[in-house]
Amino acid sequence: MRMYKTVFGTVGLALTVLLAAAGESLAAETAKLDSGDTAWMLTSTALVLMMTIPGVALFYGGMVRKKNVLATVVQSFAVTCVMTVLWMVVGYSLAFADGGAVNAFVGGLDKVLLRGIGVNTLSGTIPESVFMTFQMTFAIITPALITGALADRMKFSSLLVFLSLWMIFVYAPITHWVWGGGFLGGAGVLDFAGGTVVHINSGVAALVGAIVLGKRRGYGTENMAPHNLVLSVIGAAMLWVGWFGFNAGSAVAANGTAGMAMAVTQIAAAAAAVSWMIIEWIFRGKPSVLGIVSGAVGGLVAITPAAGFVDPFGALIIGFTAGLVCYWGAVVLKPKLGYDDTLDVFGVHGLGGITGAILTGVFAVEAIGGTKGLLEGNPGQVLIQIEGIAATIAYSAIATFILLKGVGAVMGLRVDEETEVGGLDYNLHGETVQ
Repeated sequence: MRMYKTVFGTVGLALTVLLAAAGESLAAETAKLDSGDTAWMLTSTALVLMMTIPGVALFYGGMVRKKNVLATVVQSFAVTCVMTVLWMVVGYSLAFADGGAVNAFVGGLDKVLLRGIGVNTLSGTIPESVFMTFQMTFAIITPALITGALADRMKFSSLLVFLSLWMIFVYAPITHWVWGGGFLGGAGVLDFAGGTVVHINSGVAALVGAIVLGKRRGYGTENMAPHNLVLSVIGAAMLWVGWFGFNAGSAVAANGTAGMAMAVTQIAAAAAAVSWMIIEWIFRGKPSVLGIVSGAVGGLVAITPAAGFVDPFGALIIGFTAGLVCYWGAVVLKPKLGYDDTLDVFGVHGLGGITGAILTGVFAVEAIGGTKGLLEGNPGQVLIQIEGIAATIAYSAIATFILLKGVGAVMGLRVDEETEVGGLDYNLHGETVQ
């Protein structure tokens, strides 16, 4: 009897060792670096960075008056530099580290100064350093978008302090809510590449900022037409191309999801540009250059939350709808309510993001993203999307207001009248465009 026990014990121990080894081997295989995925994510990261510098810089720079073009362009460049440092120091950790007891709302401090990220540290099938940098480019462009609503009148120093605080206390937590293990992602909110995290978030902050800051001097009485739309067209074109990294890159792999995300991104952008052009042609008599490029950007914004969940037909409808909604926001809503959102950040990014987030719940296809939408018999997904939108709007609006008031109390927000009338280029930076 003892002999049998010894034999069975030995066999059991051997099986345990073999199973443990097999488990470790499977885990190692699962966590294995994929060179194709890594190459695609390196490319996507560069594309998304291009969206801010030079994309947003040129897009915004061309739309302001000549006396403010350098001040506008340098805002995107400076934001890129400052947000890079802040993301490395604390932003990435607050967005993606385990937050422990408060994990549903904000990440922890385990990855402050990128502690624990080495050459061999993986995030799925790619190096975590690549994932971190990819997400860094999102943390760069989101605050940069807000600058368009505050153009022509905000102090450069106050802008940088406000956006730094905003990235830490608004952007990073909302990113965690959706992508870092927080409560919105857990509730089933669909946001493939940043409809809530980037566009609704920045659009709402832009609207609050424009209201708190007040209208530009001469708004409604002076000619404030764009000084160089060629720059804006070039910037918009760079945004369009870079958006493939933004959306298709959010698959975090070189696979069929990335391919479909690229396809629907192209379709939605083109459809929105066409719909804005047509409605402007009908109601204003001429299709403007600024209108068609703004429409394309609106379509890119709207397809962002949906890119990994919808098919080409859904993308077509989302694009056409976004063009109409963003046109209404910029041309009808803004004058009616009387706020001075200089470059229509809320009209394009805020309303475009809201439109795309809701329609993601309508057109989501289970065979593409694993979740059914309204058209496949799941109307509850639309309600989930609306809950995510509402949470993002509420937090972004309240936190942005508090941060602006705090910075304003300490530093002041607006330049003085002489600086604003004379132009920010010379008065803030000592340089001008000839």
